[in-house]
Amino acid sequence: MTETEPKSSPFWRFSLKFYRQGGVADACIALQEQSGVDVNLLLYLLWHAGQSRTFAPAEVAVLESRIGPWRDATVIPLRAVRRALKVPPALVAGPAAEVFRNKIKAVELEAERLQQEAMYALAQAEPLGREAASSDVAARANVTAYQTMLGATFSAPAVATVLAAFITMHTGE
Repeated sequence: MTETEPKSSPFWRFSLKFYRQGGVADACIALQEQSGVDVNLLLYLLWHAGQSRTFAPAEVAVLESRIGPWRDATVIPLRAVRRALKVPPALVAGPAAEVFRNKIKAVELEAERLQQEAMYALAQAEPLGREAASSDVAARANVTAYQTMLGATFSAPAVATVLAAFITMHTGE
């Protein structure tokens, strides 16, 4: 996540700002690789937490069922191609393959942005979640709800990094 567009949603802008914080990208990638986390869904849950909104595991499952088909048809295949080109087949020269890889990376980022814009539209269409006591309570609850919904154990250090960055972002400390 590197660029923002003038007409981007508040959710996309939150995601860009949050993802740029120290350690967040690595923590998100660790959660993605180790536990099957959709980083966009995690960011969505945190964005809602910033508004003191919390979700139950069943509500996270509904969100997953709505966004999963797009992710599976676009983001994951593009990511696979980009990763495969880190060490390109010998047929194409390294510099040319890297230019192509960067184009794939840009298309992957656009697929993620489109996913996030559609997720933002979901939040505008109907109220989601319920009120929590605070944004940090909501953030912890939403991460736990996502973990429960996936039936996975999230890396404690990755979760700690993400939650610390969230709290820092929302308290300005």
